[in-house]
Amino acid sequence: MEIKVDRSLCEANAVCVGFAPEVFDLDDDENLVVVSPVPDSEVERVSHAVTGCPKNALFIAG
Repeated sequence: MEIKVDRSLCEANAVCVGFAPEVFDLDDDENLVVVSPVPDSEVERVSHAVTGCPKNALFIAG
């Protein structure tokens, strides 16, 4: 599984970090960082993060 971020929509509000902190993080400049590929153990949490994104900025690519 790979996650894509629409940077034009992402506000880096860290909702996804709350769902899957092993996959999502914010860097020092408050830009979203995504671990890729997503570990199998995190697929369910990442799916919740994608559907829970308030700006619909996250997409499952594969």
